Amino acid sequence: MVRNRHERGEGQLGCLIGLVLLLAAGLVAYKVIPIKVKAAEMRDVVIDEARSAGQNRDPQIMKAILNRAKHLELPVTEDNVSIVRGSGMIRIDVKYTLEVDFPGYTYVWNFHHKAENPLF
Repeated sequence: MVRNRHERGEGQLGCLIGLVLLLAAGLVAYKVIPIKVKAAEMRDVVIDEARSAGQNRDPQIMKAILNRAKHLELPVTEDNVSIVRGSGMIRIDVKYTLEVDFPGYTYVWNFHHKAENPLF
């Protein structure tokens, strides 16, 4: 009986391609997951500050957002934060950009967190 080499499971090319894809996915996850976690925390801060805006003034809200951004090592400045009060509502917008460096490519990731709540 004549056997073909591929029938014995000796295909190293498929294994090599699978390993390269696994390593690429691992690199992407290593770079992206921490950024997503920080962005989610920043979004939560914006929402929480909008909810408690009736008890805090705008400078206190700004300070809380900037302190949290500094703690999370996010590039948020006063220019990136907009706080608007009017007709019983508050709207907080936070915009910033992060660059994610991959081998041979830099991805520019824009974030925009916003919250709008009634003032009580």
